[in-house]
Amino acid sequence: MRHSEKRIALLDMLWEHEQAAREAWVVDGVPVQDQQRVEALVSEGLVELADREIRAELSARLSRPVRWAARLTSSGRDVHAYAHAGPPQTFGEPEPGPGEQLVELRPAQMDAVRVFVRLARDLATGPAEGLAERVRTAPFSRTDNRWRLCLTQEQITSVAYALYLHRLSNSEAEANCFARDYGVVYRPSPTTGTPVPVTLGQRTSSVGRG
Repeated sequence: MRHSEKRIALLDMLWEHEQAAREAWVVDGVPVQDQQRVEALVSEGLVELADREIRAELSARLSRPVRWAARLTSSGRDVHAYAHAGPPQTFGEPEPGPGEQLVELRPAQMDAVRVFVRLARDLATGPAEGLAERVRTAPFSRTDNRWRLCLTQEQITSVAYALYLHRLSNSEAEANCFARDYGVVYRPSPTTGTPVPVTLGQRTSSVGRG
């Protein structure tokens, strides 16, 4: 489990205990080993520990000794809310339909494709049919840090064109990675100079949009 996932898991645990707590502070139900992990979030400003005076007040209120108490700070609540408002995490791979392939896009690649889809009406070569909907509904895997889409070959080639536009106006890395992963890249035609899709290992490809 990555550090960010551990952080959110601890915030989840503390949040759940807060909802069940009689007081504003969590004083029960957190194992000692988890208390130590929660305390590590204090330096990040996400958790507040009760000082001696507050623990004394809680002890008097609860009629028993309170040796440890914690609660989320306002920033901790914001991080908790933000983490659970993000794109849905997948717990398995989407199932490609007939003629489709599972495509996993890095966040920077997905950002570029979103721009491409958003500019559809202004482009001479717009997104392949159905690509915009696939982009809109794509789930995100936090574990793999990838967006997952089930695409036809035409849509895959359209993604390659989006990354070609991104390569010439921004960064080459996204198109290069996609070419390595899925074997499609846009290059100028040696005869006309017009960008055409090339399947790696072949001279040109007639699949997709020109």
